[in-house]
Amino acid sequence: MLAPNSRWRALVTPSGRGKRAAGDATATATEPEKRRAMTWARRLKRVFKIDVEVCEHCGGAVKIVACIQRPEVIERIVRHVRGKGRARRRPQAPRAPPGRLRPPLFDSSD
Repeated sequence: MLAPNSRWRALVTPSGRGKRAAGDATATATEPEKRRAMTWARRLKRVFKIDVEVCEHCGGAVKIVACIQRPEVIERIVRHVRGKGRARRRPQAPRAPPGRLRPPLFDSSD
């Protein structure tokens, strides 16, 4: 009954999803039934314990604005982020000491 292609699956699963018989009056899913389907963000939380809907710094709600799936775009973003991180870690070149800010403690003209 719980197999993905079982015709009785829709009757026994909480989400009501599964293979339905042709001509079944309940074949069209209602709005609440559609909402029961798990989003990818909920799957990440469930499988990997990663909650992408909550800010890791402040605990506030995070709005997901995009889901990037094309590997070439992901690679460009990763290269860019790695490049910025490397630039920040680079030590600064030594610089000359600041000019005289105050008169010397002992005047050499004495």
